[in-house]
Amino acid sequence: MRALLIVNPHATSTTSGRRDVIVRALKSAVDLEVVQTRYRGEATGLAATAVADKFGLVITLGGDGTVNETVNGLLGGSTRCDTDETDPPADASDLPALAALPGGNANVFIRSLNLPQDPVEAAARLIADLAEGKERRIGLGRANGRYFTFNAGLGLDAEVVRAIDGMRAHGSSLSPALFARTALRQYFQVTDRRRPAITITAPEGLYPTSLFLCIVSNSAPWTYLGRRPVHTSPDASFDAGLDLLGFASLGTVVTIRALRQMLASQPRPPRGRRLVAAHDLPMIAMTAGRPLAFQIDGEYMGEVENVCFRSMPQALRVVGLPISSPLSERTAVLKRFSRLRR
Repeated sequence: MRALLIVNPHATSTTSGRRDVIVRALKSAVDLEVVQTRYRGEATGLAATAVADKFGLVITLGGDGTVNETVNGLLGGSTRCDTDETDPPADASDLPALAALPGGNANVFIRSLNLPQDPVEAAARLIADLAEGKERRIGLGRANGRYFTFNAGLGLDAEVVRAIDGMRAHGSSLSPALFARTALRQYFQVTDRRRPAITITAPEGLYPTSLFLCIVSNSAPWTYLGRRPVHTSPDASFDAGLDLLGFASLGTVVTIRALRQMLASQPRPPRGRRLVAAHDLPMIAMTAGRPLAFQIDGEYMGEVENVCFRSMPQALRVVGLPISSPLSERTAVLKRFSRLRR
């Protein structure tokens, strides 16, 4: 099988030595071409070229941003979020499959697939899954023409992403502590918590009043704080439509109660009089009374006033099933990695 490995060399949880081990191991299993991204957005063009060149597999080694760019390159998604594209994607059978190896800080997409979090172990699992032909089809979300794998948000969460992007551009390292501090500062000092701006226009009658914050999920959890999952819509699934959580109030009591529910060890959909939750929706449309920050898969996409979210069932083939490989098979593959390390 011809495979393209897209490597983000700036990913936070891998080293050049580990990347070399992974590359050598993958070359023993597939006809591998390796390319490193140089700037944000380049993975989209690389994945689109892989489609045109009839590669059978595209592998990413990076964070959720690299995965999102690659998915949009595979499916022909928009590089921006300014139009509501309604054309269906190509049949997944005609596109390369995707295999994602963890290289970022959060790796939410990979965790949602219940795949290994260590990049070397994940590569060993990938080789074993390729040998057995294990793959599945998953649904995606699409927002104004751009695909997302696990979630998109309009409002406070996107404001936090925007603020963190600015700090990282000035040398700050991403961590759960940085995320928590930035979220608290944004909530108490910056976000407009008095004037709700978001109106849900479809499905009609879903919620009658304006909202401050909306999070649309294609899988669970929403994100992670270190090892701890944060569940906005714990019933969200790659095999269903889109889930929604909206806040009609950002008051302290309402927000703290919702956060406690989202961080509970037994996740349940957050409930409250000032919250709106919905499950398995084929489409969600929103308008905003003023430009609001917008994020997709943890990537800041600018400010928008209109967003149309659509569920795209079985849009993507991914290698690997959410089950453990047989112990003997996994041991054999890990022995191969040990030899490569020596």
